[in-house]
Amino acid sequence: MKVYSNMTFADMVGQMYQDFLGAARPVDVGQWQGLDIKGDASKVTWEIREAVLQLGMPESIEGAQHEFSPNLPWAEDHFRERVGGKPLNPPPSNAWWPFAQNGHSEHVDASGKFSHTYPERFWPKHANHGTDCWLEDGVCDTHGGIRFQYGDLADVVSRLRMNPMTRQAYLPVWFPEDTGAPDGERVPCTIGYHFMIREGRLHVSYTIRACDFMRHFNDDVYMAVRLGQWMRDRLGGWADVAMGELTMHIGSFHIFNGDRPMVKHLAHQYVMGKNRRLLEALR
Repeated sequence: MKVYSNMTFADMVGQMYQDFLGAARPVDVGQWQGLDIKGDASKVTWEIREAVLQLGMPESIEGAQHEFSPNLPWAEDHFRERVGGKPLNPPPSNAWWPFAQNGHSEHVDASGKFSHTYPERFWPKHANHGTDCWLEDGVCDTHGGIRFQYGDLADVVSRLRMNPMTRQAYLPVWFPEDTGAPDGERVPCTIGYHFMIREGRLHVSYTIRACDFMRHFNDDVYMAVRLGQWMRDRLGGWADVAMGELTMHIGSFHIFNGDRPMVKHLAHQYVMGKNRRLLEALR
């Protein structure tokens, strides 16, 4: 396990560069995004198992964009789709995702839909029911669980409004249909988000099973913080809260084999820059 705390986000990233070179271990997982990659040397990952980071969440959108350097405008556009109240599949921002390959043709069905999207998982009550059911006055039945109807992000807001000290404000993204991936489908990386208010601050605990450091990490952190900010703003009048800490648990934190030269270069740049700052401070 690697724990990153009590440092700036920039220093966390710098330490991660070094850890991926010195502490990560090679793993051929056999599948990536639901596709068979066994034996493909380019898809071998270098993995840090169980990475945990803890950092303070900025109060503003601008602060989050400055600190975490997400892929803009995509990261903010897609975040707004996630919280927009509609189970979009595909979400429009899919068209300008910076790491799209082959137009995602390997991951969509004949109708152009993905096995899942984050807007669907945030707003699952009417997912796959058609646009008429997205309206507040829609007459469609909601999806049901074993005994009760599905909840969604709005219900998490309601839970916190009813009891700001609750321990039950959890938004799941990993659903039972993902367990075992019985049809070989692509499944979410994110497990879910837990929100807690303590001592006047809203804290977010974010669990993700796997995270690609070079392509997705900054955006994942950014959108988790933005979700915390969005939740805080929805609590106005019910709870006067400031932004607290983000705690992010990553099961498999990894880079691909082909990323190692760039990681080595970035690690060298970070160390040189840190040494330069230390020298300047001593003058």
